[in-house]
Amino acid sequence: MKQRFYIYRRGETFYLQDSRTGKQQSLQTKDRNAALRLLEIKRQTAADPGFNQFILKSCLTTRDPHLATRTWQTVMEQMQTHGKDSTKTRCARAMRSRAFDALCPVKLVETSAEDFLPILTDGKVSVVHYLKRLHNLALGLGWLAFPVLAPRLWPKLRFKSKRGITLAEHQSILAAEKNPERSLFYQLLWEIGSSQSDAARLTAENMDWPTRTLTYFRMKTGEQAQLAISKNMAAILEQLPTTGPLFPKIAATSENDRAAEFWRRCKLLGIEGVSLHSYRYAWAERAKTCGYPERFAQAALGHNSKAVHRAYAKKAHVLIPALDDYERRRPTGAEPVILPMLAVA
Repeated sequence: MKQRFYIYRRGETFYLQDSRTGKQQSLQTKDRNAALRLLEIKRQTAADPGFNQFILKSCLTTRDPHLATRTWQTVMEQMQTHGKDSTKTRCARAMRSRAFDALCPVKLVETSAEDFLPILTDGKVSVVHYLKRLHNLALGLGWLAFPVLAPRLWPKLRFKSKRGITLAEHQSILAAEKNPERSLFYQLLWEIGSSQSDAARLTAENMDWPTRTLTYFRMKTGEQAQLAISKNMAAILEQLPTTGPLFPKIAATSENDRAAEFWRRCKLLGIEGVSLHSYRYAWAERAKTCGYPERFAQAALGHNSKAVHRAYAKKAHVLIPALDDYERRRPTGAEPVILPMLAVA
């Protein structure tokens, strides 16, 4: 029986040729004995596909004794140790998804595309997102010898469209909310555009009344957010404690409890498609609509990247005046006035 693979020498280097396809490849060796060993491995792999996996396991075990037995459950546990506490909590919650149940016991070295495809086909966008993060983490740690799926085969994530809460919706929520602390909490969210967790953690010490500025560090990223205290914001703050947490009872509840309470309120009012985070989108949309300078909005929202702020404000609708009308409204030769940022030590 004619062998499918054979070797030949070109110059001093040995090459391998597939007699079935005619494909040639360099073995990158000048040693005949080494070339013969590679030829034998190639022939055995073609005769028994499982032999290739056996060779791989043998090589990997030499470098890392646990590499051949490590499962995806280990990768999931490792992911939950990375990032800030809020990130760890989100990862732990995501890893409890039933979509990952079948993948948990699968060994990394035995993983194939067939193990990923059911998750990619039936999983939610968030599940696919975390599966890709698990895959990249395993590659980054050196626990995967090669990618399970090529980058171009991963589906493009299409998250649900998000929107800001409207002024009418905000006012209807305030009218229906009988709890004074929650009502003030929603009013402050409308004024500062923070996340619900950052607002719940605010204290009286975050206010600098001599300079009339509110400064805090975002829980998620650690970035500083700073904005001036307006008349509306000052009216709200005057009704809150002057020392310690601004919202003592709300701060003692969990993020999920606050979100659930807001969801129930919206459901009773027939408001759909919003969450507490919609106050953040609304602030950015309002800022863009009225022409608020983008770098000021970044400082107020606690973002360094322009791309991040634009993502928040993508729903905003700006009425652009005609150039000649705009020119007539301003004195000839006048330059736009930009107020300096307040410096905080």
